[in-house]
Amino acid sequence: MLLWVGLGNPEPGMARNRHNIGFMAVDTIAIRHGFGPWRARFKGLAAEGTIAGEKVLALKPQTYMNASGESVQAAAAFFKLPPGAITVFHDELDLVPGKLRVKLGGGAAGHNGLRSMDRMLGTPEYWRVRLGIGHPGVKERVLGHVLGDFAAQDRDWLIPLLDAVADAAALLVTGEPEAFMSRVAQAMQAAEGRA
Repeated sequence: MLLWVGLGNPEPGMARNRHNIGFMAVDTIAIRHGFGPWRARFKGLAAEGTIAGEKVLALKPQTYMNASGESVQAAAAFFKLPPGAITVFHDELDLVPGKLRVKLGGGAAGHNGLRSMDRMLGTPEYWRVRLGIGHPGVKERVLGHVLGDFAAQDRDWLIPLLDAVADAAALLVTGEPEAFMSRVAQAMQAAEGRA
């Protein structure tokens, strides 16, 4: 079994925040791959499905971003999953909007959700799907940027990105992160061509 975690904040008023792109990604994956209904479990909302023959538990921690690790640790402990079976989808300031990178391990880079996961899991050695939201340019504007809603024009790259992530999800399951990144990049180029 794999545990795929989307990071975000549970407040209904925050649903469209840039910080919630992780929630949006796992929602899109769950819909595209016909996952079961979301149920309250592990201090979060969880839905189960199968991708490329592998059982995947999608999890949206409801603990708020700063305590995301509590939910992730509870699910990982219940299923006795090693860190390498966990993939987290999260917003990334250091990538331009619409870009994506996958990496195993690394630092939290100021991301409170990742910091909480590192602390609760005792290791940073889980997979990260870093979803670019861009940087506002100056440090003082970062908080307002991540907690601000996506603008209407952001839909032009956000919807194709979420669709591409869901469409290419099987490549994450089969352990092909490079192919996953290439497939998403190709889809984004095609979307730009149609725009």
